[in-house]
Amino acid sequence: MTSAAAIVLVHNHPSGNPEPSAGDDETTRNLLRACKLVELVLLNHVIVGETEHYSYSDSGRLKELENE
Repeated sequence: MTSAAAIVLVHNHPSGNPEPSAGDDETTRNLLRACKLVELVLLNHVIVGETEHYSYSDSGRLKELENE
């Protein structure tokens, strides 16, 4: 049996703009809560755009959502 101690969420925005939406924030917040319940660490949530990406971890947004 294998298991994970941490996960990274990655998805793309077909619009090409990697800025997170309110829905992305809500999903990240919900996943942070779910990860705590099963003792996983959410390391990052990365949104891929056409030529750039947005990292919740690098921007500090992951910690903000974790503390809400």
